[in-house]
Amino acid sequence: MQKIQIKIPVLLPQVTSEKDTCVKRLINELEAKDGLEKVHISDKEEDGVPQLCFHYDPDKISIDRIQTIAERVGAEITKKYGHLLIKVTGIRHTRQARLIEKKLLDIKGILEASVTAAGLVRLEFDKNETNFDLITEKLEKENIEIVERSTGEDGLIKAKQKTKPDLKKKVSKEQTSGKVHKASEGESHAAGEKQAHEHGGVFGKDTELIFAIICGVLLGIGFGLSFLESVPDWISLSLNIGAYFFGGYFTAKEAIETVAKGGFEIDFLMLVAAIGAAILGAWAEGALLLFLFSLGHALEHYAMNKARKSIAALSDLAPKTALLKKDGQTEEVGIEKLNIGDVIVVRPNSKISADGVVVHGTSSVNQAPITGESVPVDKVPVEDPSKDYSKVDDIKAENRVFSGTINGNNTLEIKVIKEASDSTLSRLVKLVNEAQTQKSPTQLLTDKFEKYFVPAVLLLVVILLFAFLVINEPFSASFYRAMAVLVAASPCALAISTPSAVLSGVARAAKGGVLIKGGRPLEDLGVITALAFDKTGTLTEGKPKLTQVIPLGNIKEEELLKLAVAVESLSDHPLAKAVVRDGKERLQGNTIPEASNLEAVLGKGIKASLGNDNIYIGNLELFEELNDDKPSEEIIEKVRYVEGEGNTTMLLRKNKEYIGIIALMDTPREAAKETLLELKKLGIKRMIMLTGDNQKVADAVAKEIGLTDAWGSLLPEEKVEAIKKLKQQESKVAMVGDGVNDAPAMAHSTVGIAMGAAGSDVALETADIALMADRLETLPFAIGLSRKAKSIIKQNLWVSLGIVALLIPATIFGFANIGVAVVIHEGSTLLVVFNALRLLAYKK
Repeated sequence: MQKIQIKIPVLLPQVTSEKDTCVKRLINELEAKDGLEKVHISDKEEDGVPQLCFHYDPDKISIDRIQTIAERVGAEITKKYGHLLIKVTGIRHTRQARLIEKKLLDIKGILEASVTAAGLVRLEFDKNETNFDLITEKLEKENIEIVERSTGEDGLIKAKQKTKPDLKKKVSKEQTSGKVHKASEGESHAAGEKQAHEHGGVFGKDTELIFAIICGVLLGIGFGLSFLESVPDWISLSLNIGAYFFGGYFTAKEAIETVAKGGFEIDFLMLVAAIGAAILGAWAEGALLLFLFSLGHALEHYAMNKARKSIAALSDLAPKTALLKKDGQTEEVGIEKLNIGDVIVVRPNSKISADGVVVHGTSSVNQAPITGESVPVDKVPVEDPSKDYSKVDDIKAENRVFSGTINGNNTLEIKVIKEASDSTLSRLVKLVNEAQTQKSPTQLLTDKFEKYFVPAVLLLVVILLFAFLVINEPFSASFYRAMAVLVAASPCALAISTPSAVLSGVARAAKGGVLIKGGRPLEDLGVITALAFDKTGTLTEGKPKLTQVIPLGNIKEEELLKLAVAVESLSDHPLAKAVVRDGKERLQGNTIPEASNLEAVLGKGIKASLGNDNIYIGNLELFEELNDDKPSEEIIEKVRYVEGEGNTTMLLRKNKEYIGIIALMDTPREAAKETLLELKKLGIKRMIMLTGDNQKVADAVAKEIGLTDAWGSLLPEEKVEAIKKLKQQESKVAMVGDGVNDAPAMAHSTVGIAMGAAGSDVALETADIALMADRLETLPFAIGLSRKAKSIIKQNLWVSLGIVALLIPATIFGFANIGVAVVIHEGSTLLVVFNALRLLAYKK
């Protein structure tokens, strides 16, 4: 059996994650081919790109045939299956979102659907069986209007909102052209900008809330007048009937719409309970039920809208226009017209319009909207403004800027390196929106619970309707009790308890520069007990620094450093650059001699001429190979001792005399030690470093910053094995890395956390959680927020289930009437929503 690896994007160009269901389909299709024994995602990656590993029989199939089949199947899958993320308005609450989800899944060809009360619809569909027009038509029938959509092929597209036929025609055009259309001023609204529970009416978007208040006023006046003997009873009755109209208008409207579509929701149950109360002559109780239900609904939507707006605000970060510099002149253009390589001018104290590099001017930039950094970052021009930086991965932080960040007091000229639809901000908005559609483990559990709970309650209500046949009471008493149980058992609070917390948690994290991709990682991060860290670039600075200069013999430290800098300045090796950079800083302007005749020995060191002298710089292996004058045991022992402290060493020899040792080290981040202490306080028991460096280096770094374990000399596949071992020991493990080399290990951990994800497409796509800034100190914030979210989700579940558990027996045995039941029921719904909103105010 032989193996071959092929990049996933070669096969599925629109798929950015190996976790996509299209990758599973591709694997299933390929494994059905004769000669292909096994197909799986490899633990190894190339340039951070996932690979498919094919185990094949060379006697049955050739590599060329595998490549052809894989590309054909991949093309077929890409052609056959579509992905959509749609922003909509008109979804009123979580229960309606679930109803629409079911309706969409009923469409032939829809394979996966997720709908949120925040107004987001995520779909995966078979292009041969359905299309965007049919999906739009279905949504329109549910009185849902599309605001924006995105697919695997294009960025976020705004849809015009005029009449329904125009909307449909517009969407269809966009789908065929694939171009981005910008809605004209006032024609479209970002989701969250418009109230999600917009019924319209005489009072506009606030009509339901105003109707609820009118209902309450009429109820209060009617109730008060009922105590005055001089006032006829019909006046109080008329006021209660008026209260019924205003309190029940939208409840009845929703109930009728739902029942007409074959649904059976809480609105219908509440309406039946209110009608039942009226039949029994309890008009005031029925009006109270409708008042509290409609008021609770309106306040619930107001509260959820607050969280929704927090996420929608991300979309508004980027300015809509930019000052394009062309032929010495500036012209204001829409950001969608900017191309890679264009130069834009950013005036003082204005927002930056595109991802790019500074080519002229110096300033400080507030990056908080993207990375959460509270301190502005100084920006300087790149060394070569004419270079194409769009394909460069390691752009320095002082040269790079992001769309949506805010310029300081000086004018900057910026060369665009990403189109508007592909900017870091655009990706962040898209991923945050997708995150809202990902259900958490708790939400999946509550959905499953409700599936069985609602039919059980309806069965109980039917049984209670016939209680008068068993116990000595009139039918009216049995009917009233059954209606009270209906109100008490309605799982409103349960339905909204988890989604509201996930929405608030994701919104707060995004504001703090942390991207959490949905409910699962939000919950999982809160229960991890162990953290595994990559070393280079995560716990350390990621670049070597000159740590020690040790003269041997009579030479002075300054003279030794001059020789080293002179010779190393001829080399472009990273270690040589570090010696030159830090050496010049130490020498502070002293004259450095000129070296020549550089000869490099790969992996061992260099030789050069300095005047009449030969200078050798390298590791011990270089000098072991020289036949004459090997270093003494004393010198070797000294080198080994310095290496034992975690340094990389260079031994210097002038002609035949050994003159000194230079030590370099990838030094720990300044914040590493303090961050690890904070993590320990948060209850993280084990903090393990996984590194390819030797064990001595690993131990030295671990000791300095306070890690519990350090595992060195690990290859990428051995890091995966280390994660698997840790999961057996600790159950829940998070892996923190840069999202590129560490992607396989991150994929096998409970939660993968990428550092410095701003500007890194791979890190944004591969990680479950992305720390946008290259700052380790944001990790305790992310974990703390997750713990808080997990705690709030638990509180909400206890409140919602506890209230139902208490109210059902209380109403069955007559301890609580409909009025009491509805007050407690609506109170618990509002309580869980406002409890979830506390996450928006979470402090670091």
